[in-house]
Amino acid sequence: MIAVPILALAIGCLLAYFAVNPTAPLPREYIGVASLAGLDTLFGGIRAALETRFRNELFLTGFVFNIFLALGLVYLGTKIGVEMYLAAVVTLGGRLFLNLSIIRRHYLSKLADARDRRTVEANQS
Repeated sequence: MIAVPILALAIGCLLAYFAVNPTAPLPREYIGVASLAGLDTLFGGIRAALETRFRNELFLTGFVFNIFLALGLVYLGTKIGVEMYLAAVVTLGGRLFLNLSIIRRHYLSKLADARDRRTVEANQS
């Protein structure tokens, strides 16, 4: 199940790489916030897969909803003259760091468990 978020990231990177002038119609704030929303959903999907609670429909709807919500905040902020994209950046950035720290802890604990097993097996020999 962890392959779905990674595959989505790879497809998105390929589409962005081969797109013709992808940033022309949108200001930088829109691209930045949409990218953060996508990354947040991606790492949330990886975290859910590691915790064995990943569901495709939640991942896909969350991906689309997070991006549109973030873009909506930027649009609303632009219309009323308030830099609302900062709220999205702070929130999504915080969630991104949280998900990455949980993923890191998961793999570090697996590494420590494997090291402990090897130590126990070496002592038993």
